[in-house]
Amino acid sequence: MRAALVALVLVAAGCAAQPERVYTPREAAAATSAAPAVPTPVTETIAVGEKMKIEVEWPAAPDPILKAFTRYYVDSRKAVVGGGDDYLTWVEGPAAKDAYDWVHGFRGRSMSGTAKIYALTVSALMGKGAQINACVDETGLRLVSKSGQAYARQPEWTRESYLQAVVIRHGDDGVWRIKDFRYSDEGCDR
Repeated sequence: MRAALVALVLVAAGCAAQPERVYTPREAAAATSAAPAVPTPVTETIAVGEKMKIEVEWPAAPDPILKAFTRYYVDSRKAVVGGGDDYLTWVEGPAAKDAYDWVHGFRGRSMSGTAKIYALTVSALMGKGAQINACVDETGLRLVSKSGQAYARQPEWTRESYLQAVVIRHGDDGVWRIKDFRYSDEGCDR
């Protein structure tokens, strides 16, 4: 009987109304006061000549493969502005002819101003091949004569950003080279 009475008292005590206490872990207070750091893109400015520069907006954690595109882009613009053929180091196959024709198509003309590259991504990676997508904004560039005079009529590529995709291959020498270029007017709105 005594055991039954003790059990009844314990059950009654457990069911009795108790003041409500809100559980707050100590870690929660510390976590809410300091927001986690969000990686931000880093912008690198590259001088191409006295009157031209390229701003590359690198992703927060860039894949090293992305340099296959930016090396070519910078060197091909340097070839237009100041001459040289270093850009041919970064291309092969059909892209080599396209790149050569593009640079030599400027015949006595040059560029000035600022180009921007952003939204760089490796969109596909399979074995020794990959595709890089990049948004290119050349609206800050002007086609100029070698003496620096801007032409009254500017080419279409100076009017809006465009998506440039490059198909690249990892060579036996360990270098990623562009094999093909692709372009689109869509996908690069900011």
